[in-house]
Amino acid sequence: MISAEELKALIDQTYKVEEEYVSLRQSYDHLQSTIEQIIEFLPNAIWIVEEDGSIFLQNSQAKLLENLFETLHWDEQDYEVTFGERSYLIKSALHNEKQLFSATDITEQKRKENLATMGQMAAHLSHEIRNPIGSIALLASTLMKRVKEENKPIVSEIQKSLYRIERIIKATLMFSKGVSTQKSALKWSVIRNELKNAIGYYSYAKEIHFQFPEVEFELQGDLDLLGMLFTNFIFNAIDAIELDDEHDEGSVEIVYTREGEFHRFAIYDSGIPIVNEKLLFEAFKSTKEKGNGLGLVLAKNIASAHGGNVELCRGERKGFIITLG
Repeated sequence: MISAEELKALIDQTYKVEEEYVSLRQSYDHLQSTIEQIIEFLPNAIWIVEEDGSIFLQNSQAKLLENLFETLHWDEQDYEVTFGERSYLIKSALHNEKQLFSATDITEQKRKENLATMGQMAAHLSHEIRNPIGSIALLASTLMKRVKEENKPIVSEIQKSLYRIERIIKATLMFSKGVSTQKSALKWSVIRNELKNAIGYYSYAKEIHFQFPEVEFELQGDLDLLGMLFTNFIFNAIDAIELDDEHDEGSVEIVYTREGEFHRFAIYDSGIPIVNEKLLFEAFKSTKEKGNGLGLVLAKNIASAHGGNVELCRGERKGFIITLG
């Protein structure tokens, strides 16, 4: 028989084992909670999977990508996959009989890499094209002086087309190199005259009425860059009006206001509505058939270089708001 002392020792040992079990369980729960917090803190989706394919642990990012999880390859360690409209880098590893998966969203990285590649290619082509275009422009200018009067409109259209190509080359090179400003004090009348001259080089068939601010004011800026900024919007407006099949004429208006330290320009037009707003400031993606997708991107960069911004009008009238510092 067990003596009272032995029974007491056995009970005490039982209590001690139970206390150790409770302590061990608390440590395990704390460790699991810590692991869950760590993987929850990670920006990528994490799955820890049992041998039978059941999920042992996952974070909230992984829960949002449950359909992506169904497509993962157990026999590949590192690969890229496109799912929906996003790109992901998939990594996997086997540890303690559990399969670990991670999915990192690399969409923005891929977009930047693609833009850099496209920008380099476009810049190279622009350099190659610039010299022959310059020769053609010189020849067209000489031809204008010698051609018969009735043929001058044809030469004029050639010059307008060359002007458009030169703008594309300039925009492409600027995009690849970045916007660099040389600011000085500018009067609005100087910029306005630049815009009127640029419109004269742009081809359009409809009767379009242009209304620019007549008030004189001064701002600090780069004349060439600001000329490109405003003409990008004006030419986009002209193209939108030309595509309007319901009307034979249209209007482009720039409204100016001063808001504290900022110059605010609202550019309105009567052309067709914007089809896809998501593409507006995406490089090499255009909302119009003959666009190169750089105009609005550069406009935004130029405005930013002048301490301002560009945004879409959200009022009743169709247009854009430009702010300059």
